[in-house]
Amino acid sequence: MIIPIRLKEVLIVAMILFFIIVLHLLKNKRLALKYTLLWLLTGVVLLLLAIFPQLLVWFAELVGVQSGMNMLYIVLIAFILMIIMSLTSIVSGQTDRIRKLAEANALLEERIRGLENECRKPDRDIHTKGEEPSESIASHDNL
Repeated sequence: MIIPIRLKEVLIVAMILFFIIVLHLLKNKRLALKYTLLWLLTGVVLLLLAIFPQLLVWFAELVGVQSGMNMLYIVLIAFILMIIMSLTSIVSGQTDRIRKLAEANALLEERIRGLENECRKPDRDIHTKGEEPSESIASHDNL
């Protein structure tokens, strides 16, 4: 498989820009490290294929694919499936975390409402039962 020099140069420059964008997203904390590694791995494989297109032909012959272009499509589809699977896994984990946080939030809101209702009761005695106010204050001072 022969790639024109100009096309090879364009692909290499595109991959360098890709790496810069991924690292910029990581630096600005818009992309987590574990996801950055996935994108960097994808970029390294594509860069290797741009620099050494004969690797694609060799691999195609190794697995029995008739042409390098068909192998390229297979490799690209495999990477897309890997990325989709990774993102699906992330979404599933986040969905579970969101559900747990919503449940915890509902329990806390219920507890707050109960405490607010308890504080609003007009006949509520703020002192402990059976103690005079001075005894209650004295017992708190001894703590």
